[in-house]
Amino acid sequence: MKFILILLAALSIPVAAAPGSSEINLDIGTPPVMVAKHTLAQRSSRLIRFYEAGVIGLGDDGMVKIHDGSRLTLTQRQIAEKLIDQENPERNSLIYAIAEAHGGKEAQPAVRAAQVKRWKDQFHSGWWIEDAQGNWYKKP
Repeated sequence: MKFILILLAALSIPVAAAPGSSEINLDIGTPPVMVAKHTLAQRSSRLIRFYEAGVIGLGDDGMVKIHDGSRLTLTQRQIAEKLIDQENPERNSLIYAIAEAHGGKEAQPAVRAAQVKRWKDQFHSGWWIEDAQGNWYKKP
């Protein structure tokens, strides 16, 4: 029990980037970051079937969007939209939590850019990505 209390106390200590540091650590382990990453990981298995079917994709802003919902039944579309409605706020929460660990609001643009790049890099070949002009392409 003591170990758990010590671990929880250690996890509650804010971890920030060194003052003046411009490097963004997306793997920072603050409790809010860990919670957001855990929630996103739990939902990812339900999103995969929609990514693989080409129904949803990754928007240029890093948010999940409907790419082609024409092949979905009403029930399937509702499921996809509900997952997206849960996913995107959690993605924003992750970005805010990482930015907070790097000094706050001023770090948000850099954190968002770094995290969106990571999500695009992690995206599987054949899944849909939106470019800055709003055009969709399959990741090679």
